[in-house]
Amino acid sequence: MKDKSKIRLLRTALAVITIACLLPVVQSCCLSVMHERQQRQLKAQKTESDTLNQQENQEEIRNMEDSAQSPKGEQQILAQLASLYRKNNDLVGWLTIEGTKIDYPVMQCKDDEYYLNHNFQKEEDRYGCLYVKSIADVDTPGTNAIIYGHQMKDGSMFGELDKYDSESFCREHEKIKFDTLYEEREYQVMAVFFTQIFEKDDGEFCYYQFYEAETEEEFLEFYKHVKTMSIYDTGVTAEFGDTFLTLSTCSGYAENGRFVVVAKRTGK
Repeated sequence: MKDKSKIRLLRTALAVITIACLLPVVQSCCLSVMHERQQRQLKAQKTESDTLNQQENQEEIRNMEDSAQSPKGEQQILAQLASLYRKNNDLVGWLTIEGTKIDYPVMQCKDDEYYLNHNFQKEEDRYGCLYVKSIADVDTPGTNAIIYGHQMKDGSMFGELDKYDSESFCREHEKIKFDTLYEEREYQVMAVFFTQIFEKDDGEFCYYQFYEAETEEEFLEFYKHVKTMSIYDTGVTAEFGDTFLTLSTCSGYAENGRFVVVAKRTGK
C-alpha cells in the first residue's frame, strides 16, 4: 500500500510540475492569438475605411477638426486612416513591409514609453504598438523619423524586422511603405546594422539621437556612419535634403543591443 501511495504522490507531483511548465506556454499562445485577432480587426477597419465614399470621410474629418479633436490643421487625412484616427488620435501613420508580418499602425504621444506596453485600444498589452517618440516630426517631415517596436518571439510587431539581416531578403524587399495621416510614402532600404544603446556619451555613434540635420555636415555625419556600419552594401546613396525612416528593435547582439534598418524616402 505504501508503494502505491508513493506512486500516486509521484504522479500527482509530476502532473503539477507539467501543468506549471505548460501554463506559461499556453498563456503566451493565448496572448499571441488575441494580439493577432486585434491586428486583423485594425487592418479590416483600415480596408473598410479605404472603400468609403471620399466625401463622407472628409465631412467626418472636418467635424473632428471643428470639435478640436484633430491638432493637424486643415490638411485632409487619408481616407484609409480616417476611421482609425477617429478611434485613437495618437495615430500618426501606418507601416507596411511586404514579406513580413509588419503591417501596423504607428502611434505617437507625449509619453514616449506609453506604447511600449499599450495597444491601439490603449489597453495594457506587452506587445505594445509601433511608435515614434514625441520629438519626431512625421508630417513635415524632419530629416529622420525613428519607429520603435518590440521584437516578439511569435514574429509580430518588429519580430521579423531582422529578416533584413539577409542581403538576399533585402534585395527582394527593398521597399518600405509608410503612410502618414496625410500622404502615402515609400522608402528604399539604405543601411542595415547591429548596434547598441550607450549609457555614456563616449563619442559613440548614437543613431537614436538623430532627428534633424540643420547643416550638411550633420547630415553627412549620420549618413556616413550608417553606411559604414551597414552589414552589406545596399547600393542606395543619399544627399543633403533627403529624408530617412529608421526602424529600430531589440537584438541579442550585445547588452542593450539593437537591430536597425535605415531607409531613404523615394520620389513616391
